[in-house]
Order: sequence, then structure tokens, then C-alpha cells
Amino acid sequence: MKKLAIAMISLTLLQGCAVAVIAGIGAGAASINDRRTLGAQVDDQSIEVKAHSLIAENAVLEEQTRVQVVSLNGTVLVVGQSPSKELRSQVISIISNIQGIRKVHNQIRIGNKTTFGTRTNDSWLTTKVKTELIASDKIDGSAIKVVTEDSEVFLMGLVKTNEANIAVDIVRHINGVSRVYKAFQTM
Repeated sequence: MKKLAIAMISLTLLQGCAVAVIAGIGAGAASINDRRTLGAQVDDQSIEVKAHSLIAENAVLEEQTRVQVVSLNGTVLVVGQSPSKELRSQVISIISNIQGIRKVHNQIRIGNKTTFGTRTNDSWLTTKVKTELIASDKIDGSAIKVVTEDSEVFLMGLVKTNEANIAVDIVRHINGVSRVYKAFQTM
């Protein structure tokens, strides 16, 4: 069992490396290709850190929910699971009070936390989606952020309307994707 866990963790880590290699970018280059201003990138990172810190400070939320917060140009996507509507509302209320947030996409599902296997599959789907978007000659796939939660794929970025439509069309045809959500900001 221990060997299986190590193999799964290694696979997950390698998948993230594969996306960076395929994209030809590292963390520094990703910032250069980002359509947001450097200030917006810093603000978004600050929003994410604050959100995760505030959730972690609440023992009930930390223990009973599984939440991921992603900010892009002040638009925040919140995905994950909560055992009740009340706890989901608490999470959104806490996050909504963070300075700099323009819009919140609440995509927290009511239910049990996802399993390690589901999260590993989500990492794999993210890799597949990013690879397809980057490989496309119709759009700049490096301008699109991909978040996968329980086989649902969420797309974020500063894009033109036609880029958003092309990206969604590419993603909805990828095997394993159950649903595609647009959280784009159009330029």
C-alpha cells in the first residue's frame, strides 16, 4: 500500500512537471506570459493566501470542508466540498470580505470530501486539458488557467470571446471531463 501511495504521489508530481515542460514555461516565464499586470498577479496571490489562511483559522471549516480558492484579476473561483449549505455559506462569506475581490464564483458542492484517487484523476485531467489548450494553434493556451475538481473543469483567464469559445470546445471533447465552466474575463 505504501508503494502505491508513493507511486501515485510521484505520478501527480510528474504530471505537473510535464505541463511545464510541454508549455515550455517555468514559474517565472508563466508570469511573463500572463495577460494580467504584475500588480494584479501579486494581488491575486495575496487574495488566495488570505482566503486559505482565514479558512484554516476556523477549525470547523478546516476539518469538515475541502476548499480550493483561485483568484484571477480579482475574480475568485471557489471549488471543493462541504457537508452542508451552512458551512458552504460560511466559507463564501469569509472569502467575500477579502479586499480586492470583484466577483466570486461559488462552485462548492454539498457532499463528502473527494478521495485521494479522485484528486489524482483531477490532476491528470488538468494536465490533459492544459496540454490540449497549449497545443492548439487557434488560441494562446498559456493565457488560460485550468482548475479541475471532481472531473469538472473550470477555465479562467483574460481572453477574447472567440478564445473562450474555442477553449470550451476543446475541453468539452477531452475524455474524462464531466462538465466545463467558464469563469473568463473578456478583453
